[in-house]
Amino acid sequence: MKILVTGSTGFIGRYVVGQLLRTGHEIVTTSAKTELTLHNVQHIPYDLNSERNDFYELFGQPDAVIHLAWQGLPNYEELFHIEHNLRISYRFLKQMIESGTQNINVIGTCFEYGLQEGCLSEDLPAKPNTVYGVAKNTLRIFLEQLQKKIPFDFKWIRLFYLYGENQNKNSILEQLKSAIEHGDKTFNMSGGEQLRDYLPVETVAENIVGISLQNKVQGIINNCSGKPISIRRLVEEYLENTKTKIKLNTGFYPYTNYEPFAFWGNTNKLERTLIKNDR
Repeated sequence: MKILVTGSTGFIGRYVVGQLLRTGHEIVTTSAKTELTLHNVQHIPYDLNSERNDFYELFGQPDAVIHLAWQGLPNYEELFHIEHNLRISYRFLKQMIESGTQNINVIGTCFEYGLQEGCLSEDLPAKPNTVYGVAKNTLRIFLEQLQKKIPFDFKWIRLFYLYGENQNKNSILEQLKSAIEHGDKTFNMSGGEQLRDYLPVETVAENIVGISLQNKVQGIINNCSGKPISIRRLVEEYLENTKTKIKLNTGFYPYTNYEPFAFWGNTNKLERTLIKNDR
């Protein structure tokens, strides 16, 4: 099977490509950057913002797409998510589907759940309250409507929170690392009692590949741990594991108003998906 990965030079994309290399499938990658050079990977640098009507031919008629490309994160309230990202993603995916790609896998987000709290399962209604969440959820709805006219395998992979090397510098652990490297005596953070669902990026990528290579379980699939952890405990565990010390100045930042205080993902569907894929 020939698999196209968009956004392949991004934080998650690099790990997804690395995981795909273990599967033996033919891999084609694309991004606006030209820096990806891996053995057994055909990289075709291209900016999906550009208008064209031959994406399917350009990328060698792939059987499957793993669509990671999405610009402008973590600016969750910017209108370009709706005005730009939504438009170019749907245009690209619709063209690939109409041209013959049968296996479509797109990255969604826990922000589609909005301010709902507790254990969040895929059968809950989407209630996005950020521009980013609205844009992602609308793309999913567009593709579901297209699926009624053109049959294709469709997996919508909802990510929760993740961490790992080369993550965005604004993420909590990257900010902590920077403070330690600069020799800061204190680390400013929120109260830290909010509960989130975190996975290492390596596991996130492994799950994305496992979901994408199967077609028995489709639709929305949470990609998460199913285990809530407080932000403060996440930071403390990092300090314990790295044997570093810095005073935590909790309460310096207010809690965000666009996220629920306590939420995590239900993993039942994910577990069924990956078990089926192993058989």
